Amino acid sequence: MSEKSLNFIEHIIEEDLANGLEKDKLRFRFPPEPNGYLHIGHTKAIGISFGLGLKYNAPVNLRFDDTNPAKEEQEYVDAIKRDIAWLGYTWADELYSSDYFQQLYDWAVLLIKEDKAYVDSQSSEAMAEQKGTPTQPGIDGPYRNRSVEENLDLFNRMKNGEFEEGEHVLRAKIDMKHTNMLMRDPIMYRILKKAHHRTGNDWCIYPMYDWTHGESDYIEQISHSLCSLEFKPHRELYNWFKEQVYDYSKNTYPMLPKQREFARLNLSYTIMSKRKLLKLVEDGIVNGWDDPRMPTISGLRRRGYTPESIRTFIDKVGVAKRENVIDVSLLEFCVRDHLNKTAPRVMAVLDPIKVVITNYPEDKEEWLEAENNPEDASAGSREVPFSREIYIEKADFKEEASNKFFRLKLGGEVRLKNAYIIKAESVVKNDTGEIKEIHCTYSEDTSKKVKGTLHWVSIKHAVKAEVREYDRLFMDEAPDSHQDKDFMDFLNPNSLNIVEAFVEPSLQEAKIGERFQFQRLGYFNVDNDSTSEKLVFNKTVGLRDTWAKQKPQSKQQNQSKPQQQRPAIEDIKKIGKKLDRLPDDKFAAAKENIKQLANKVSYNDLQPLFNTSVKKAGTRIATAIALGILLEKGLEKNEEIIEFITKAKADKNQKLVDEVSNL
Repeated sequence: MSEKSLNFIEHIIEEDLANGLEKDKLRFRFPPEPNGYLHIGHTKAIGISFGLGLKYNAPVNLRFDDTNPAKEEQEYVDAIKRDIAWLGYTWADELYSSDYFQQLYDWAVLLIKEDKAYVDSQSSEAMAEQKGTPTQPGIDGPYRNRSVEENLDLFNRMKNGEFEEGEHVLRAKIDMKHTNMLMRDPIMYRILKKAHHRTGNDWCIYPMYDWTHGESDYIEQISHSLCSLEFKPHRELYNWFKEQVYDYSKNTYPMLPKQREFARLNLSYTIMSKRKLLKLVEDGIVNGWDDPRMPTISGLRRRGYTPESIRTFIDKVGVAKRENVIDVSLLEFCVRDHLNKTAPRVMAVLDPIKVVITNYPEDKEEWLEAENNPEDASAGSREVPFSREIYIEKADFKEEASNKFFRLKLGGEVRLKNAYIIKAESVVKNDTGEIKEIHCTYSEDTSKKVKGTLHWVSIKHAVKAEVREYDRLFMDEAPDSHQDKDFMDFLNPNSLNIVEAFVEPSLQEAKIGERFQFQRLGYFNVDNDSTSEKLVFNKTVGLRDTWAKQKPQSKQQNQSKPQQQRPAIEDIKKIGKKLDRLPDDKFAAAKENIKQLANKVSYNDLQPLFNTSVKKAGTRIATAIALGILLEKGLEKNEEIIEFITKAKADKNQKLVDEVSNL
């Protein structure tokens, strides 16, 4: 396999090393503000910085940029540390910008002495008016030419608490006519008479982010300061500040950091604004920052996402210079793929209907062997109880159904997973005509060929559990992009559905955080609210993307006549022609498209593709994906299917091998 190509940041680092930067001088940092919980958007910055640390065996600092005591809390510090550790990263030093408050103050005094900073006593409105616009230069304010002595006196008195908030600020003296508005005498300090979560009431003036951030990088001797694209206009100011303090401290801190920017992570159906996420919490739309519908790392963890799946997702997204929006289905694909390999299989029934096996002895029960994970031979097996009365899903039975319905119907046979073959003989209905029981007979001849396989639980042994079925929190792909509507208008009213389910008894001892595949239903994990008296499970993700088919069609598609539409199997073959050559993100989207199309094909449609030429790997991959859907719907494996899977597992194409390994 060819080595992965370098991203543009790695190219910059390699160039710096080639130009004389010593490798042991490489140092990176992740600098969160402790004013909220980390969300999925932060994982890209985390992955880039810590990933570079791993690649170059270089230290990565965790530095909290804690310059705003009005919004920062120790709760957020603790949560951020917990999230980064959970993702699997280890930081070199835990540092705080507040550690440098005295040094920053001393440097500010030196800037005042050199007439490079001054105290401004105007209102914020007046200063904004004088600043101009992107097309009009600013004008000097009335206090810009205060004497050095007066500025030193006022700044000292600001520090000593003699003034109220808003009376004075300290500004850098750069150029009010600069083409970059950020260079028009930016504010360096403001008065804030609020206790700090670490320094208490030691300070009543606090440094602004632009002044603090770069100088903290400089003090820590960070070689490459990496941030998202919105900070690119700040780079000029970053450089101006660091060049000033370098003259004061070059003997102590000999290396100047280099700021470079990357495109931040934007995700469909998701908001990343801390302010908007806070509103969801404060308005009671969600149950806290770790609500499983939230895009916070703590929310994803509680929902059942694995750190490995998130790191894989970040790796697939890559490092880019331009802003783009990543489809959330790629994130869901990554966790689905990881849990498929690692999650034990169990049986649970979420919407039960009673089945009575009339020819099975009333007082008899058996414990049958069940495989824990076909993807992991070391996972072993367990025993599940079987008895005369069982639950199956209501949706798995119809009194009358077509030949394409592979589940249970009157007169039809299905296989019970890990158990026997049953045949539906009759139903019992209530006064309103609703089916209350299905009466079946069973056969011990499990070698018979039947098309459907169902999951089930023994009523006598079933354990009640609360199952929280979570879905996307927003129904719009970009809920905060509409100028004429509030993002709250796009909330999904069905983002949480709570049901009383029945699970197999092996789950009675399941521990908080453990993840499982409820066979034929999806992936679930044990919630924090779960107790020995009441099991609670969260739905992490379904076995397939149920949102792809809900995307609105174009007007032209809506006007198409049914007879003009191509058969779904033809669309699958068309997608398959180039499937093996697609990059990971496009492959994930194409895979979900094939899964939706597979719901419209029969086994007879798909079977001819089993003999596709070895050279046409893409078509064979598409066939494997579609076959997976038919098997999920209850299609029984036959000799043709087993032969196709066996040959595909021996193929040289890794994507094909991966797909059939899931079958």
